[in-house]
Amino acid sequence: MNLVNKSDGSRGAEPSPNGSVWIRSIALFANFFLIILAYYQVKAASRTILQEFGGTEIFPYVWILSAVTLILLLSVYQRAVSRFPRVGVVLSSLALFAGLLCLFRLLSPNFDLVSALAFYVFVDIFSVVLVEQFWSLTNSVSTVGQGKKTFWFVGTGGLLGGLVGGKLVSYLVGNGIITTPDLLFVCAGTLLATLILNVSMWLLGVYNEVPREFDIVDSEGGWRALASNPYLLLIAALLCLSQIAQPVVEYQFLSLIENTYKTTDERTAFLGEFFGYLGIAAIGINVLVTPIIHRYLGIFAGLAVQPVMLAFGAFGFFLYPSLAVAAGMKIADRGLSYSINRASKEQLYIPVDAESTYLAKAWIDMLGYRLFKVLGSGLILFATSWLPFKLSVPELSIITFAVTLVWLYVIALVARHYHREVSPVT
Repeated sequence: MNLVNKSDGSRGAEPSPNGSVWIRSIALFANFFLIILAYYQVKAASRTILQEFGGTEIFPYVWILSAVTLILLLSVYQRAVSRFPRVGVVLSSLALFAGLLCLFRLLSPNFDLVSALAFYVFVDIFSVVLVEQFWSLTNSVSTVGQGKKTFWFVGTGGLLGGLVGGKLVSYLVGNGIITTPDLLFVCAGTLLATLILNVSMWLLGVYNEVPREFDIVDSEGGWRALASNPYLLLIAALLCLSQIAQPVVEYQFLSLIENTYKTTDERTAFLGEFFGYLGIAAIGINVLVTPIIHRYLGIFAGLAVQPVMLAFGAFGFFLYPSLAVAAGMKIADRGLSYSINRASKEQLYIPVDAESTYLAKAWIDMLGYRLFKVLGSGLILFATSWLPFKLSVPELSIITFAVTLVWLYVIALVARHYHREVSPVT
């Protein structure tokens, strides 16, 4: 493991340890809101533009390409984080992504399949990098106690950003105010606003990092931490199983959209409206359902909600393959993932020492998720193109249903380790 000391790159007055906690949290809430708002402004566009040139059938190949690209860029990104202050990397990334969005918009009249592929992969990278940067920086400027008190509030900023972003896309494109490619300029403007906010937070001392003995920058440490701890391996398997099901659900959902809406702007407006409702569902579940289930049934009941509901959704889509059922299945997948599943999975790390948790989470979030999404995409290709008896879009629900059964079994194994082999920290 490579441990290095480094400057935080902050300036300005040192924040008060107590009085500034919620001021910092509000600033971080606004920052995360803007990041997810920007992402949702181009999330729908990246999908509908690619559908226009390649159809839904190309998405499994693109998901594999995107995952491989992210994995290759991971080492470059980690070198940048280890060599430069986090704040500098964040500010540079925001400026770079805003500039590339403007470039893609200027090139959009001449888009073809290759450029549509490049744009989709770019949006995927943009979302992963900015969200990972945000949480890494947020963790570095917060103590453990502050995180337990305020991270739920900070995370809600992202859920609200998704809701507003989806509704804004639906309104602007659905009412003919702008076209789908124009969303790239809107997103670039949002990133520039995020850049201004980050510079202000830096100058005011909000990004002064909490002193730590070391920073962990060796990506291989994540794998070693997982391999040496059976409990962490089970957590990794549990969290990554959702990434096998996710591309299958996405593929079915996009197939129904392509069959229902014939123009790019119609599909963009529908996706924007859907993402808005997805945000409403995630916030509602996070605020109203998650606390009740955690209080009366526990975190493992919370973890089981997503695979159980996804199994019901897959079975329903198999019997009645309509866009409404596909949308419900998509909400069961992503809406629950963004809310109760995320709130539940973070508690699994409580019994694990801090260093192992840091290493394992970095590997899972930046690498493991992508590898398992490649596996899910490969299953789609195998079932729809390479089998002698090809599965139809509704029949792909068989894969999702099988994954949910394994998923529930792994939850049971994690629960057994959590309660019997690991002494929970209370």
